[in-house]
Amino acid sequence: MRIISWNVNGLRAVHRKGLFIPFVEKYKPDIICLQETKAKEHQSEVDLPEYEEYWNSAEKAGYSGTAIFSKEKPISVMLGLPEDICQKFKLLDDKYGDPNTEGRVITAEILRKI
Repeated sequence: MRIISWNVNGLRAVHRKGLFIPFVEKYKPDIICLQETKAKEHQSEVDLPEYEEYWNSAEKAGYSGTAIFSKEKPISVMLGLPEDICQKFKLLDDKYGDPNTEGRVITAEILRKI
């Protein structure tokens, strides 16, 4: 299984420059994990019909965000961190921002077929 993680620093910009689709075609990953998408799903012009798409976008437009593209349908997808973890580690009071409103975390559970 090939998994690629890429901080795209703006998926729409990477796509407009003609870099995203050729990258996917060259490396043929089973799963693509993106950070700093800076877009909501409906704003993206990326079309990868062979992939399931899951997005966790920031509430603030054009800011942060994560996405997972997977050839296999995940068993589960979780957006953000569990509230008890945020409270336990005081993530909401750390002055760095709320990771759950900034789209910083997305988790997909995928069963690997052998």
